Amino acid sequence: MFEKEDIDGVAVLRMAHGKANAMDLEFCAGLIEVLNELEGREGSAVVLTGSGKIFSAGVDLFRVLEEDNAYLDAFYPALANTFARVFAFKGPIVAAINGHAIAGGCVLACCCDYRILAGGDGTVGVPELRVGVPFPTVAMEILRFAVGNAHLQALVLSGDTVSADEARRLGMVDELVGAGALLERAVARARSLAAVPRRVYGLSKRQLREPALTRIDAQSRVDDEAVRAAWMDPKTLDHMREYLEKTVGIKNR
Repeated sequence: MFEKEDIDGVAVLRMAHGKANAMDLEFCAGLIEVLNELEGREGSAVVLTGSGKIFSAGVDLFRVLEEDNAYLDAFYPALANTFARVFAFKGPIVAAINGHAIAGGCVLACCCDYRILAGGDGTVGVPELRVGVPFPTVAMEILRFAVGNAHLQALVLSGDTVSADEARRLGMVDELVGAGALLERAVARARSLAAVPRRVYGLSKRQLREPALTRIDAQSRVDDEAVRAAWMDPKTLDHMREYLEKTVGIKNR
């Protein structure tokens, strides 16, 4: 599910979960487990990447439709916890976005300290509202932290996915490189960030994220039960099914 490789002292973590690195309960548990392990390594930095032309397609919507409410009851907090875990990782973590980063995949990239996208046909965006689901509080605040308020409303309400150049302009990614240079550049950036003493880096990172973390804590108590209820609503699931039929062209796997 996650392949680890050490390159020049950087832990390269490659997502290898199905064709699209779709996020399900097992994906969330696995990512949290490996990050807990890596965070304990003094001086280490992480590069998070995918394979082929997909970084991550976001939540496994087919799995949501196939399972009962018990699955969603377990998955929803696991998804929120995964975003929070990546966002609060104490050491440097760089996203090497090798292709499409859609919905939860885009949020996952935005959790990282620095985001490098391989230029090409890959698209980036958060089409949650087109799918028919609201954002967990943690996902909304991570997006706000990454792109700022100037572009947040347009990205969320339109549900558009954008090209590499547009993603860079909107602040969804920090840098564009050629596909062949992606991993090398991401490792170099991670090593540069890891040169800062871990204690200093971790403290500074927490200070930068503190306003977002405070809002996540406060608003989760207000909004997340309503968000969870919306995800479980039969009308939401019908809309999700229609979205998949329209965009993917198939009713099930």
